[in-house]
Amino acid sequence: MRILYVFPEPLPLPKARGIQVANTVHALAKQGVNVTLAYAPAAGQHDPFSHYGLRCPDNVELVPLSRGLGWPLHRLFSVHSNKLFFRRLHAWLTHQIQNDNPPQAIFVRHIKTAYSILRAFPGIPLIYEAHEVFADNAPAHKREKLARMEAEILHKASVVIAISHGAAAALKLRYHLNINIPILPSGASLPEITPDKNWDQIGQHIVYAGSFFEWKGVQDLVAAAEWMPDCTVTLIGGDAKRIEEMKASAPAQGGRINFAGHLSHAGALSELSHACIAVLPNRKGSVSDFTSPLKLFEYMAAGCAIVLTDIPVFREVLDDTDAVWVEPGNPKALAKGIMMLLANPQAARTMGESVRRKAFDFTWEARAKKLLELINDAVKTR
Repeated sequence: MRILYVFPEPLPLPKARGIQVANTVHALAKQGVNVTLAYAPAAGQHDPFSHYGLRCPDNVELVPLSRGLGWPLHRLFSVHSNKLFFRRLHAWLTHQIQNDNPPQAIFVRHIKTAYSILRAFPGIPLIYEAHEVFADNAPAHKREKLARMEAEILHKASVVIAISHGAAAALKLRYHLNINIPILPSGASLPEITPDKNWDQIGQHIVYAGSFFEWKGVQDLVAAAEWMPDCTVTLIGGDAKRIEEMKASAPAQGGRINFAGHLSHAGALSELSHACIAVLPNRKGSVSDFTSPLKLFEYMAAGCAIVLTDIPVFREVLDDTDAVWVEPGNPKALAKGIMMLLANPQAARTMGESVRRKAFDFTWEARAKKLLELINDAVKTR
């Protein structure tokens, strides 16, 4: 089996989707799949895997394709375009077909790239991974065009995968689909060593890891510190502007907020290995209706007791007893949920150990096995 995985963004990428792509390709290769990774190389980076603590497998072929202008124009104009990326991908893939060496399937998660591939190479099975209703979250002047593209992909792709039941249901409703959409949520790598945590000092080891977009609800966690005396909350992530905004809005009394800023993926995982409580404070609506957050599975793999807002997509992964559930958008409720765990460190420890066991069902390897079954079925059907 040989598949082409197309990712028209720089790798390594300091965002969750970069982690997902690198680990998915790596896990598929471990299943014996020959994977060709077509990607845009990040400046000064020649290995898209080492940044994530991974070694490039022998059965992974790297095809770096620039999104910039060719020589010598690239010296004069700093242009980066997915159209330039696809033009180079088209030439490379056409050459593979002419030499009787096409991939047996193509995997992609970007709507415009998926649309271009379907139009240019209809004879190769396309596996499309949907993360949201893309057209509805685009700027208003682009929605109609993107909706036509998204509809064509969903009707013509050999397999459509969604990262959550919420995403699948929204796509079916929006585009009147009567198809099976398999659900493959995000994953995580399990630490080889059981995480070492100081449960006696649980209040000093509370963490959030991720971006600071408004729908993530980080501002609610910052506000919750007012009702969390003698606690330390470490926030990992966020750009400089958002960090300054959060600092300005932090309560004058209550718990301490430690802004760790952006850390490498390995650095973030190290912080999680010592964290006792991990928080997922998403607000309702927007991307929260579809998300399958990488950090949820990393929290689980690290054995953290989890406090999270009661949003349907999180209920797809965890049950009532797996975590402390609180009302979305309510800082005081968030603080109350955290303080409940502080009042009973042993119960928090038991909860963390339980979700770590559950994380075995959500490893990258487990995800790759399910994905490979879907790819094999698509190839056999075609």
